[in-house]
Amino acid sequence: MYLVGAGPGDPGLLTRRGARLLSEADVVIFDRLVHASILSMAPTSAELIDVGKRPDAEVSGADRQDEITRLLIEHGGTGRLVVRLKGGDPFLFGRGGEEAEALAAAGIACEIVPGVTSAFGVPAAVGIPVTHRGLASSVTVVTGRVGDPSAPGGVDWEAMAKVGGTLVILMGMLTRAEIADELQRAGKSSDTPVAVIERGTTSSQRVVRTTLAQLGAVDLGSPSVIVVGAVAAMGAVEAPPAPLSGRTVVVTRSGPRAHDLVQRLHEAGAEIIEIPLTRQTDPLDAGVALGAAAAEVQRHRWVVFTSANAVHRLLGALRDARSLGAVLVAAVGTATGDALRMSGVEPDLVPAEHWAPGLVDAFPDYDGSEPGSVLFPCSEQAPSTIDEGLTEKGWVVDRVVAYRTEALPSPDPDLLARLADADALTFTATSSIRAYLDLVGIDGAPLPVPPLVICIGPTTAQNARDLGLVNVHEAHGASAHGMVDALIHHAADDPAAP
Repeated sequence: MYLVGAGPGDPGLLTRRGARLLSEADVVIFDRLVHASILSMAPTSAELIDVGKRPDAEVSGADRQDEITRLLIEHGGTGRLVVRLKGGDPFLFGRGGEEAEALAAAGIACEIVPGVTSAFGVPAAVGIPVTHRGLASSVTVVTGRVGDPSAPGGVDWEAMAKVGGTLVILMGMLTRAEIADELQRAGKSSDTPVAVIERGTTSSQRVVRTTLAQLGAVDLGSPSVIVVGAVAAMGAVEAPPAPLSGRTVVVTRSGPRAHDLVQRLHEAGAEIIEIPLTRQTDPLDAGVALGAAAAEVQRHRWVVFTSANAVHRLLGALRDARSLGAVLVAAVGTATGDALRMSGVEPDLVPAEHWAPGLVDAFPDYDGSEPGSVLFPCSEQAPSTIDEGLTEKGWVVDRVVAYRTEALPSPDPDLLARLADADALTFTATSSIRAYLDLVGIDGAPLPVPPLVICIGPTTAQNARDLGLVNVHEAHGASAHGMVDALIHHAADDPAAP
């Protein structure tokens, strides 16, 4: 069992140790404040369990924590790799200590992987140092509880007013007016600078600078970090909005396959809705034919790849890249070429037009010398464009199924309901388009299609149009980078709408 801190929101602030464990997890038990981009790092095969505590929940906090503890013990005793993913740092107001104690009492070993706490990371992200020479030589972190200071979890606000330095308040938005009153009543100046940072480090981040006297009037939601003290006036120059700030983009692939796209969208400021639609599985023969093809790969002149998944499947069946020998390698586009390079293979051919017809056009005619065959590892559902095109050029094409694509069960209805407000929809494969169009919402009607559809390449874009979608655009470069660039281009052309 691993108790992992997810950081304050930005997936880039997750530790390398946490990211690696998440990428290998069999089970992920996560809180409400864990960003979707971080969850996308988990394998598609991982069981994701949402145990987030919501303010409007019918179950009390104590009962809910008991249920979380039960789940941790239940899954922690199975021998699978279980990640308990908590926002910020698990040991700072995250009840991580209680969970670690319960696991220890149950005889379950638990490693703690610290995270960047929102108490320090969020202020830093907007230029506020919680300590600063001449302004604050100490920092105190408290919860926003107001009431009996002697009660469990209570805060002595009179003492907080006199302690000096910087005061960082977590979970205090509901009681912000009472907190301000308590601090002023205890002698804290009403002119004390205050910064309130909502959803810090995420694309939805908002910052309000005010004073202690006006804290109660701040109109921001939760989660927010409240910083009280002289340092709260620092870092007043805000960065310009990101190019996709205010846009909500639907990503229709999930897990590690989606990570690059999700990360680039996040960096561009987009709010992301991940809808897992399909997954790649083994061929029906469990990879026997692929293994046989890998063993005899050198009897071919060329190997042609039209997806990164085919690259991983075939090269995974080889001893290493040297097994290719003198065989030439073609990649349909940038993402597939990058997958080859990551495996130590430089493609011999990447067409200027990154789609199957472009690869066929750029492929040489068979010159009559031996060998005259091409190995084409691909999805079971791959169209016949490569086979037919290369056959017309005189090659013998040995098509082998490397993987299958199958639809996943319908996502959570609450997740589907959010699609009505999305600005753009992205597709990286025709199978995802079909899976999306097959889904229905909570009222039994087809899912809404956002006003802008971006596809990874011309083949997927044309198939989207053929299937009835409108305002379909293709990314240049057939890559996650190209898809984000296309979204930014459309946002710049029409700032009011994507």
